[in-house]
Amino acid sequence: MADPWGFLTTPRRDWPLRPVPERVRDWADVHRPGALLPIVGAQAGRCMDCGIPFCHSSCPLGNLVPEWNQLVEQDDWAAAGERLHATNNFPEFTGLTCPAPCETGCVLAINAEPVAIKNVEAAIAEYAWEHGWVRPLPPERLSGRTVAVVGSGPAGLACAQQLTRAGHTVAVYERDDRPGGLLRYGIPAFKLEKHQVDRRIQQMRAEGTVFRPGVAVGSDVDGAELLARYDAVVVAVGATAARELPVPGGDLAGIHQAMEFLPLANRVQEGDYPEPPLNARGRHVVIVGGGDTGADCLGTVLRQGAASVVQLDIRPQPGAERSEQDPWPTYPRVRRDSPAHQEGRELAYGPDAEEGQDVRVFSASTVEFEGDAQGRVRALRAADAEPGTRRPLPGTERRLPADLVLLALGFSGPEQDSGLVRQLGLEPAAGGGYARDPDFGCAVPGVFVTGDAGRGQSVIVWAIAEGRSAAAAVDRYLTGATALPAPVRATDRMLAV
Repeated sequence: MADPWGFLTTPRRDWPLRPVPERVRDWADVHRPGALLPIVGAQAGRCMDCGIPFCHSSCPLGNLVPEWNQLVEQDDWAAAGERLHATNNFPEFTGLTCPAPCETGCVLAINAEPVAIKNVEAAIAEYAWEHGWVRPLPPERLSGRTVAVVGSGPAGLACAQQLTRAGHTVAVYERDDRPGGLLRYGIPAFKLEKHQVDRRIQQMRAEGTVFRPGVAVGSDVDGAELLARYDAVVVAVGATAARELPVPGGDLAGIHQAMEFLPLANRVQEGDYPEPPLNARGRHVVIVGGGDTGADCLGTVLRQGAASVVQLDIRPQPGAERSEQDPWPTYPRVRRDSPAHQEGRELAYGPDAEEGQDVRVFSASTVEFEGDAQGRVRALRAADAEPGTRRPLPGTERRLPADLVLLALGFSGPEQDSGLVRQLGLEPAAGGGYARDPDFGCAVPGVFVTGDAGRGQSVIVWAIAEGRSAAAAVDRYLTGATALPAPVRATDRMLAV
């Protein structure tokens, strides 16, 4: 390690955020521009260069964290960029949106603040782009084999890029009008600006990957015909089957899934609409669901100018420290505040809210929705959840005004009743995804499944890792061998996430 005392003498510092009143007036990155590079070298110097670096095993990609930490501390940014891209196709995506299981596996996290690995990763990625070190890497020769990738989220993009660089001719089919999937339309721009997605798409096009947006495989194009036309088909459609909330009044107008709401807000940033067709401006909003998608909805409705907002979480409020049930280095259930939660507190949002009051309500069970004579939602009745259950506790009911309800309850898996499923012979798996073997293959030869479509709802770092591994499996299927890295198998379930 460059500084053997760095982890003792240097306190952790995170990327500073812009002031709340400033950032809620726009859709730009919540972080303060130019504030990361001056601090990241010292933060990288906190890395202990452990004999057994658990940050490796905690990261599905197997990122070489101690190596690029040391290179950053030594101010060798070019080499750090090479090390980072050796294991991760899109480090700016993970550096900005990943839940950072590597940090919970950091040895420092046993009894101190872990190394700010995610911030270092984001800094390396952006520095590499700014200095022109991220260039297209087209193959030296073509294999003559063709692959269709269905879906252009992080798993599909990672798989397509790896296969293109291996010399195969790859076409990516995306049913939306622009490639990017969840990266494009699911994640708000204040977390991931869309020019960062665009430049990766441009890099991939320069390498030879072909994108076919606006084409839904299963309806616009027959999946069986696709398999006949290509030597292999990779299904990377994500987990888009949203969970419903089966309570009385659930069919009232004004109740929407989060993934109905968030894409429309992102389309405004793309220039498709002057105002979102589904707008929170001046409305009393209740978000049902306490995860990252709920936080994304929170930050979005604050920027749209909601009259009030409350976020309901069925789970009890976690503590600030990991419990005995979440021993190091597993990914613990602890209280995590997103920038959106900070915004809600400072702006004093919520019914009868005072400045500093959390917009979240924990252990909150939704009982029913109330509507008006026109069939529109006007209130949500919630109650405390019985300890250890999701059942409402009698005598604790309260009424929350709501003329817009956003359901952020997660996803049960990919769509099971579609032309794609029937035409490619996909079968359901016990976990909700499509059935596959450890090498991502399906019952029909030449069909592979990767990302959330196979493992169920997960996080971006798993999607990229699965995409890279599926690419290695497809390359082996097409040529009999592969030199592509395969960080995970389809059966892997790491303790960290």
